[in-house]
Amino acid sequence: MTPQPQQLNCPVSATLRLIGGKYKALVLWHLVPGEKRYGALARLIYQATPKMLTQQLRELEADGLITRTVYPVVPPRVEYALTPFGQSLKPVLDLMYTWGESYMMKQGLPINCGMAPPDGDET
Repeated sequence: MTPQPQQLNCPVSATLRLIGGKYKALVLWHLVPGEKRYGALARLIYQATPKMLTQQLRELEADGLITRTVYPVVPPRVEYALTPFGQSLKPVLDLMYTWGESYMMKQGLPINCGMAPPDGDET
């Protein structure tokens, strides 16, 4: 019988398991101000294919970071919002933005993604 490797419980790995998907951090960032419909998220995260965006939204919902509300209207209206657990990632997302902004400035790269700096940042 082959011994099983011990499962590692690492805080950074745990965080990456939740927000490390290709577009998960962007979805979370755009939901911080409030709920958004799928179409709005698709426009904001235009580089994501519909299949990939849907997959990332499903994973975030399964992990308890966002909620998906379907309204019984025709055509169907679906809105996504952060859960309190998802809101708890705001400081992490703010730090990611600030770190990325500093890195890009040092590299002489323009910020042209349309993301606004975190609350209270006057850059």
